[in-house]
Amino acid sequence: MIIVKRLLFLAFSLTISLLSWSSSDEVHFDDDSVEVSLLTCSPHNEVYSVFGHTALRYHDLRTGEDWAFNYGVFDFRKPLFGLRFTFGITDYELGVVPFHIFKTEYAKRGSSVVEQVLNLSSEEKKKLYKALQDNYRPENRIYRYNCLYDNCTTRARDMIEQSIIDDKIEYRDGTGPQADQMHGITYRKLLHERTGNHRWITFGNDICLGLGADREIGWRERQFLPSQLMESFQDAIVVGSNKGTRPLVVNNRYAVEPGVRFVEDGFPLTPFQCFALLLVAAIVILSVELYRGKTFVVFDLLLMALTGTAGILVAALFFSQHPTTSTNLQILILNPLPFFFMANVARRRKTRYWKIVALTTAIFLFGSILQDYAEGMELLALTLLTRVWMNRNCN
Repeated sequence: MIIVKRLLFLAFSLTISLLSWSSSDEVHFDDDSVEVSLLTCSPHNEVYSVFGHTALRYHDLRTGEDWAFNYGVFDFRKPLFGLRFTFGITDYELGVVPFHIFKTEYAKRGSSVVEQVLNLSSEEKKKLYKALQDNYRPENRIYRYNCLYDNCTTRARDMIEQSIIDDKIEYRDGTGPQADQMHGITYRKLLHERTGNHRWITFGNDICLGLGADREIGWRERQFLPSQLMESFQDAIVVGSNKGTRPLVVNNRYAVEPGVRFVEDGFPLTPFQCFALLLVAAIVILSVELYRGKTFVVFDLLLMALTGTAGILVAALFFSQHPTTSTNLQILILNPLPFFFMANVARRRKTRYWKIVALTTAIFLFGSILQDYAEGMELLALTLLTRVWMNRNCN
């Protein structure tokens, strides 16, 4: 029912947008009557909103025309949406809704919306508005989404930057003298800051992200997050060759005051606790096996199924268009290889599988110097080593 309501809402708002624009080709601009703003929305209770959201607002105080431009529209009902997202071939699009509807939706979700009114000239406002209209044409509104490099936030930033005439935006915290003082910030650390209270979301992200997520990034790269872009805009200035400088933001206000968010309790155990229990179970089983002098094959098969199934996803991400997933050292212990040896292990036949696991697990543990693994993965590696020891020494 919620999905149907949202689709009807989207269709209604897009129709209004088209009718409004088609009825008036000329738009009056002056510095006093038109406000253009960056909207930064806080997360709500949906998983996809954990990083927040960014949109643009065009508000003509003289005529009352008031629109929200949103580059984050997607339809998860499309065939193979999850698979397409995994491989980085998901298409998002620009949506346009009356601002009061946009505002009401976020108020219902308990999200705040911070509005930063931009210090643009009449010509720059007109250029931005025309560019947004052009982006909204059916042939232009769809784009290939990338959560780190090309998303609803970076699109809004780029549109604003391109509207600046003869001048440029200077981010004082990223391009000025302080830039050299910023060290150690990575994509993974920024994502952790936003998902810290959602341990399993953090775990899922870290399983998918590889070495590329652990490289140091600068302020511009950090602007893929709505809160980071808002912070950058707050201290940014517009630098002109002959006109001096001006602050990019002239006013800050809440378009939607912070509300009450209803967050459902997640799984009671953290990933670390789950893998710790798995390691304890492996040690107990190892003790029983040593006493009986016989391996517990069922536990081996369950462990192989677990790592093999997760390994299908990790291996698939090597072929993804997401640039931070293509080199992931976690593939050393999470890979489809177990499925090729399960039959021999089930029949207690001699197999090279455990020798391979010993080698790849050792490399994996050494690789923790280079990559920040998902929570509890080192415990899984130790669990695998207990099985290697048992099967290579007691069979």
